[in-house]
Amino acid sequence: MRRPHLPFRSAGVRFGIIYAGVFALGTLALATFLWWSTAGLLDRQTDAAIYADTQGLSERYAEGGLLALEETIGQRLAGNVDDDAIYLLVDPAYHRLVGNLERWPPALHQDAAWYEVPIERAGRRGMARLHHFILPGSVHLLVGRDVEVRAQMARLLTDALLWAAGVALLLGTVGALAVRGLFRITLADVSATAAAISAGDLTKRVRVVGRGDEFDRLAETINDMLDRIARLMDGVRQVSNAIAHDLRTPIARARARLEDAAAHASGETDLRAAIDRAQADLDGVIGIFQALLRIAEIEAGARRSAFAPLDLAPLLLDLVELYSAAAEERGQCLTAAIPPHLPAFGDRDMIQQAVANLLDNALKFSPARSTIAIEAAARPDGGAVIAVADHGPGIPEADRARAAERFFRGERARSTPGSGLGLALVQAVAQLHGGALTLSDNQPGLRAALTLATRPHRHAGVTQMNATSSYDQATADLHAA
Repeated sequence: MRRPHLPFRSAGVRFGIIYAGVFALGTLALATFLWWSTAGLLDRQTDAAIYADTQGLSERYAEGGLLALEETIGQRLAGNVDDDAIYLLVDPAYHRLVGNLERWPPALHQDAAWYEVPIERAGRRGMARLHHFILPGSVHLLVGRDVEVRAQMARLLTDALLWAAGVALLLGTVGALAVRGLFRITLADVSATAAAISAGDLTKRVRVVGRGDEFDRLAETINDMLDRIARLMDGVRQVSNAIAHDLRTPIARARARLEDAAAHASGETDLRAAIDRAQADLDGVIGIFQALLRIAEIEAGARRSAFAPLDLAPLLLDLVELYSAAAEERGQCLTAAIPPHLPAFGDRDMIQQAVANLLDNALKFSPARSTIAIEAAARPDGGAVIAVADHGPGIPEADRARAAERFFRGERARSTPGSGLGLALVQAVAQLHGGALTLSDNQPGLRAALTLATRPHRHAGVTQMNATSSYDQATADLHAA
């Protein structure tokens, strides 16, 4: 059952809220900094001036007594051009001695305390920042500054910040809606493409705008994935058709032989011969399935756990010795150019299997009195390349892109025994080792180059399994294919 659409389940809404939240936090941080650097700075400067004034007056009282303190306060009031300084000196009974306040403000009795209270001075009300200080002899001293102007500025700044917060909230909301809209527009094409693919239209692709941003890279990645899925689906269809075609003949032949033996065999010898021929046909079918399973195992990376550093030179020399005898029997010549040492990293049996398959194909398709060459060399990046070249009919350029597909057989190879799985297995081994299989024209003939990386990376999602196989079994599977 489809879930009801809720706003907060939308990724666009969530991204918009996140954007608005980040924008609001940034605005709040900026407002806090502005407040701290303006009103807060004025507060700190006022407190510093009051504290310095208080210290100076207390030192003056200690040096000259009460009369000297009264004289100093009078001088400071007379020299206060801005008329913002506040002084009040009272006796222990809080009777005014000197100062510009008419009386002691109520509730100011704690020594060395700071107060911000409303005052009335010269018939005018205002706000003052005051410091209460008790001098020796229980004389009380108030030192402060009129901060009414600063309070008005703080109110103006507060109003400005509130208006700015409102504007920021509006802009954040508009930005969040814009982000949500952009997100929905960008993903709408992805969603439509996914819906079309799920409905069976594998030709649909995500539109690439061309800006080169993250969304374009995402679209390109999705399109590459869809292209690979389409190729795999085509491959599955082709493999299914090829299996049905290639297996029908040997199975039908085995069935016909058994039926003929059952109807016309004159004795046990004829029956056994018919059974042996049918068994040979069925062994060929089993060989095809074994080769398919081997290719699937390689493509799944099931043998990656057997990777290890190795020297390819002895491996290749063994293959040259093995296939030289086969080449001589067919009237062919096998030449080799292999360095004394060729370090690589991979599965020895798989590499041996792939190279043996290339040599087997070269011998199979080359005419008598022709030369087959195997070459090997190290790559600058630490990998290796192994090439097998023959002078057979080769593969037309139009067919080379499909030559490594399972069961693919060109027109020139249809009269040759085989099922078209050999190059598919070689390509699977190459890809597992981080390399590639390259087919080119040998003028005449075919040159097949197997490239191996120095240390292939393990792909995500590949499961390693402990599996072993012998070279004899691999060769049997390849020959059966």
